[in-house]
Amino acid sequence: MIKGIGTDIVDVARIQLKIQQGRGFREWVFSPLEIAYCEKQAQPAQSYAARFAAKEALLKALGTGWGESGLQFHEIEVRNDLAGKPSLHLLGHGATAYTNFILHVSLSHTATLATATVLVEEN
Repeated sequence: MIKGIGTDIVDVARIQLKIQQGRGFREWVFSPLEIAYCEKQAQPAQSYAARFAAKEALLKALGTGWGESGLQFHEIEVRNDLAGKPSLHLLGHGATAYTNFILHVSLSHTATLATATVLVEEN
């Protein structure tokens, strides 16, 4: 049964600026695996922005928002399989608190915008 659906759109330049400013934004929002993946891309900011959008879309799909979810941004991880298909994985608190959910994600980006849609199914 579908629990929720969420979508988000992010300005790539905004994420790029946050990363360039330093102050730990990248490490606060993204897991080490995500950072490694994004830094290997031709346009890292586009990949970071798409992942940020996925995290926001998941919180919308859960219907909790960030404050009530108990999740930290870096505990919501986007992984890609060998063919490039993205999937969402929860780490830390999320790995135990949301075990009864199946997560689906779709990402897309242009040079200036990134978007994500997340569907949450109850298992």
